[in-house]
Amino acid sequence: MDVRTFLKELDADFYTGVPDSQLKGLCSYFADTFGISRRHIIGANEGNCTALAAGYYLATGKTPLVYMQNSGIGNIVNPVASLLNPKIYGIPCIFVVGWRGEPGMHDEPQHIFQGEISEKLLYDIGILTIIIGVDTLKESLEREVYRAKEWLSQGKSVAFLVRKGGLSYEKTVQFSNSYKIARESAIEEIVKCSGEDIIVSTTGKASRELFEIREKNNQPHKYDFLTVGSMGHSSSIALGIALNKPGTKVWCIDGDGAVLMHMGAMAVIGSNAPANLIHVVLNNEAHETVGGMPTVAGRANLVKIAEGCGYPYGVGVEEMPQLREELQKARRQDGLSFIEVRCGIGSRKDLGRPTTIPRENKKAFMEYLRTLD
Repeated sequence: MDVRTFLKELDADFYTGVPDSQLKGLCSYFADTFGISRRHIIGANEGNCTALAAGYYLATGKTPLVYMQNSGIGNIVNPVASLLNPKIYGIPCIFVVGWRGEPGMHDEPQHIFQGEISEKLLYDIGILTIIIGVDTLKESLEREVYRAKEWLSQGKSVAFLVRKGGLSYEKTVQFSNSYKIARESAIEEIVKCSGEDIIVSTTGKASRELFEIREKNNQPHKYDFLTVGSMGHSSSIALGIALNKPGTKVWCIDGDGAVLMHMGAMAVIGSNAPANLIHVVLNNEAHETVGGMPTVAGRANLVKIAEGCGYPYGVGVEEMPQLREELQKARRQDGLSFIEVRCGIGSRKDLGRPTTIPRENKKAFMEYLRTLD
């Protein structure tokens, strides 16, 4: 279904969300039509977007639209259940949810269970769910929207669960920046510098690139924990390991979108300040893995944020020689370090995915951890 037909039926005029590749047509339409503006805001996480949408409703009396991947349902549970629900404030909201891991459809391991429970999760938190697919007709949509509007008028929320290809738009909006360092090249430098240290890598292309770098180098994957799901939590995983393996360096390869999603983790890391943790944020100012739409990290000073959270050392780099120097410095020094690497947007067209399953990654990683102090 064409995105414009879909949105015309819904009749919303404020949009906020976290980009999703399953909703590529929707995201491209918003970027092409509204850019990043008062009518279209990309949030830090889905709960943030839900609260923002609630504020919009309170100020205008109009129903907002929040878009996201189904992995973000967990982030909306609290504001939906304790803010929007009719038993509390009765604030209506339209959710448009990309259905990754839909039963019967091939997908990556991190999406399988989430896909199985998406409909039930939405039902359990009181959201009327309507499925949109490639074969959804305009007449069928009109009937469903009529039902949805009746539901919204009662201060309840509605979700449109979108199957692959369910929403289309003829344009693809491309984003870029002027930074010279390629993300994969930065990860290669981290691998060279880290030796046999531990690496925890964030969700998306960073973990895929790390896996392929190990393959290219004929190195084992036992040193790496690939956070294939659970966006925004790799730094907390790294903290848990660093505190319990104080005799080895632990590197966290993070992304700007992931850092923004759960930035409170940095305050916890800074307050504990493990001397063996090196937190590297590859900042390309974009949600590249799900289409490249911008984050607000281009306007945030992540180094100052890290310092404000208690990191004793923080630095930003934009050139490869400086990156190499700072990586070596972080490995030598005894103290929590933060390195922000400004990266370009883009990846190899032939970039693959890990050929091992997550449980195999966990087993090899834990076996290696047992050999360390």
